[in-house]
Amino acid sequence: MDEIREIARRRLSTFVPRSHALDGRRSAAVALAVSTVAGRPGIWLTLRPDGMREHAAQFALPGGRLEPGETHEQAALRELEEELGVEVAQDQILGRLDDYPTRSGYVMTPIVCWAGEDQVLAPNPGEVAEVFHLTYDDLDVEPRLLTIPESDRPVLQLPLLGRRVHAPTAAIIYQFIEVVLRGRSTRVDHYEQPVFAWQ
Repeated sequence: MDEIREIARRRLSTFVPRSHALDGRRSAAVALAVSTVAGRPGIWLTLRPDGMREHAAQFALPGGRLEPGETHEQAALRELEEELGVEVAQDQILGRLDDYPTRSGYVMTPIVCWAGEDQVLAPNPGEVAEVFHLTYDDLDVEPRLLTIPESDRPVLQLPLLGRRVHAPTAAIIYQFIEVVLRGRSTRVDHYEQPVFAWQ
């Protein structure tokens, strides 16, 4: 497992993440928490409950807006603990990916961290309806790009869990696949989101 962690750390150390100005948007962070389940490395993806105020019933990485005085790294680890009950130390942060400006008014900063082996999760039912461990094998997919009349940018989807996961979550996961799994410096912040995610 040390090899999995160190490969991710090494590839992220050579990747130069792109930052975006807030320009009236709010700052948020999400966690790509690498962990192993029965020896298989992967990341956690959640499905938000139907009754949530924002982005109900959508796939999401653990995360949320920054609290006053927080760094992106602190916010991502706090949200990981609040949503899944997983505590990760600051020294287990492996790196970060590109900021992704969302149509709903956030700039999301993805933080990659090492969350260990065979974690016992305690999902918060107020924020998590279901949680999935997407193994590296599950993530070995290619994106689907769609055109929509509302934008001249392509909408990115990933075929995961027998369904379609959309940007922004899909864009961030796709960059993780490219940078961490494939060792390729690929940008994703130009991809569009489906119209239902604009609110």
